[in-house]
Amino acid sequence: MDITGLWIVAVSALLVAVVAFAQARRTARQLAQITEMYWQLKYDHGELKGKVDPQAPARPDPQQTFVPLSSIKKGPTAT
Repeated sequence: MDITGLWIVAVSALLVAVVAFAQARRTARQLAQITEMYWQLKYDHGELKGKVDPQAPARPDPQQTFVPLSSIKKGPTAT
């Protein structure tokens, strides 16, 4: 290869590098935009969910009734 061939290879490599750099910048910009859209959508979803379906008030705990074990063991008495 003479010097002209080396220049062609060098210029070609430089062009490929510039195109790859431009593509990487474009992809990074798209990723930033998509990330921002994702978080905005997540925030809007939370806001709308709060407006449409508010949380129901918590139910009170059910009252427990004490049943003595002796009354269960005796069973019905026949008189």
